[in-house]
Amino acid sequence: MYDVLVIGAGVTGGSIARRLSRYKLDIAILEKENDVSMGASKANSAIIHGGYAESGKELRGRLCYPGRLAFDKLDQELNFGFLKNGSIVIAFDEYDQKALDMLYQQGLENGLDDMEIIDQKKLRELEPNISDKAISALYCKGAGVCSPYEYVIALIENAVDNGCDLFLETEVVGIEKKDKHFLVTSKDGKEFEAKYIVNASGLNGAEVSKLIAQTDFDIHPRSGEYLLMQKGTGSKLNTVVFQVPTPKSKGILVTRTYHNNLLLGPDAIDEDEVDAGTHLERLKVIYEDAKKSVKDNVIDINQFIRSFTGLRPAASTGDFIIEETKVKGFINAVGIQSPGITSSPAIAEMVEEILKKSGLELIEDPTYNPYRRPIIKYKDLEDFNKIKDKIDYEFGNPERLVCRCEQVSEKTIRDAMNRSIPCQTVDAVKRRTRAGMGFCQGTFCRPRVIEVMEDELGRKLTNKETDIEHSGINRVVKKDIVAYLKNSKKE
Repeated sequence: MYDVLVIGAGVTGGSIARRLSRYKLDIAILEKENDVSMGASKANSAIIHGGYAESGKELRGRLCYPGRLAFDKLDQELNFGFLKNGSIVIAFDEYDQKALDMLYQQGLENGLDDMEIIDQKKLRELEPNISDKAISALYCKGAGVCSPYEYVIALIENAVDNGCDLFLETEVVGIEKKDKHFLVTSKDGKEFEAKYIVNASGLNGAEVSKLIAQTDFDIHPRSGEYLLMQKGTGSKLNTVVFQVPTPKSKGILVTRTYHNNLLLGPDAIDEDEVDAGTHLERLKVIYEDAKKSVKDNVIDINQFIRSFTGLRPAASTGDFIIEETKVKGFINAVGIQSPGITSSPAIAEMVEEILKKSGLELIEDPTYNPYRRPIIKYKDLEDFNKIKDKIDYEFGNPERLVCRCEQVSEKTIRDAMNRSIPCQTVDAVKRRTRAGMGFCQGTFCRPRVIEVMEDELGRKLTNKETDIEHSGINRVVKKDIVAYLKNSKKE
């Protein structure tokens, strides 16, 4: 019998499980995929937002800023990668300046004390590569970027190290209320008993809720596509650069990632069904809109390495849904779209309070350890000529370079595979070590990664385990987007 069962191992479920793991509780996390952070938490802008973009009348507006304030300490404890480089929303005309004034006032109402509207002179001192057409900006000093999948991995790894049980490939298909507890059934026939359930199942949030509770909301995928440039390109910008937001999204942004790639996107399209592919027409619009924000030398399509789509779980209510349902003990934490990552620490605290009010006894566990050793830390690439000999080191040498683009060693991959979360696919290794995320996108290192994985596992990997993320997904590649943009100019 578990005290709390969390459905979903994304950023919301991971934050909640880790928050509760500080107490003397038996906690289980159920995830339908073969790894954590496989939904909206994996593919997104990775921005730790300021807290001014949503009104305090909305729950997501009230949770963003306090969530953001927790990230310094979280990164010190969990070592997932957080860079506080600030953000700017730029104005091109009078209309945009009015929008900046509204965002500034909204930020003040939400409690922010680290933002200001800056003029053209200060804007260019802060961001020399900003567009010449930008006339002012809203600057928020405390915003930044993180590595989102590393964040979720760190949360759940730490939760498991503190006693939580993680069940991957465990899709929930049935929930029954039995007197004072719940009986949860998975697709493969496993049964779990729990006193409380937290539904943090992302895009499936409404469907899971309907298994047990009266549910008056729906959740649909809102897709956003991105273009990612090679490592090092992010150095051309000092901050996260936003345009004035739209009703659906915070607008097209240009930013460095935590690992110093330049990232462009996303757009925002409401979908009837899940489509994780990317499309030339949409990427062209994103590319052209992003170029409006910065000088011509910042974005070079020849440095493009990858396109991807993020799927935000947009609720029909337009806001986060975090509440105990009419079925006592069943809590929904769903509809967590942007700024979900930023808000996640505050969401976890809110769910903790809901559980406490519902009757869950919270007794501090003196053995709780909030710290987690990193798998990788940010590093600039070394001069390849000085380390290229390491590629040919003998198999089994910890210093052997498995991935040359991102300079990932064999010992790093073995470390990733011997943590608290089962690391079952090449893509799982990639998210933890960056092997395969470089310029060649795994062309060189994929067989070398598989070699190390098979040695660790003591068996051959299946096709599913070597390429699970790409199965059935059509993504625009470099030659296609370069040719498409070139031909578009001729028309």
